[in-house]
Amino acid sequence: MNRKILSTASIFGLIAIVLGAFAAHALKKVLSLQELNTFETGVKYQLAHALFLLFLGTNSFISQKRKKVIFVLTTYGVILFSGSIYLLATNRMTAFDFRTIGFLTPIGGLFLILSWGILFLSFIDKKTDY
Repeated sequence: MNRKILSTASIFGLIAIVLGAFAAHALKKVLSLQELNTFETGVKYQLAHALFLLFLGTNSFISQKRKKVIFVLTTYGVILFSGSIYLLATNRMTAFDFRTIGFLTPIGGLFLILSWGILFLSFIDKKTDY
């Protein structure tokens, strides 16, 4: 499980860096300032949760069962939250109206909040001191 978590963290981090650079150089010329800021919000959340998964994958205080739940929530959360933000920020560049999938953003955000909540529970449930 840890290998899968760490691999996903690495992929999320890599993609976040590529998309951040792409936004700073290529998209800067075609997006409004508000759209660019929105896109960068997706990048920031994706990168933060890549680091979160790195922490999760290297932490020995969390049960494997909870790790799996946190991993699934975080993975789907990043895909739904950051992914929908990327699409919404670049909406006017495509023929498809991505505002129809805008409801996915708060669902992804909820998944991310739940993953942090479960991490918190994992630490307060521990009977021993770290």
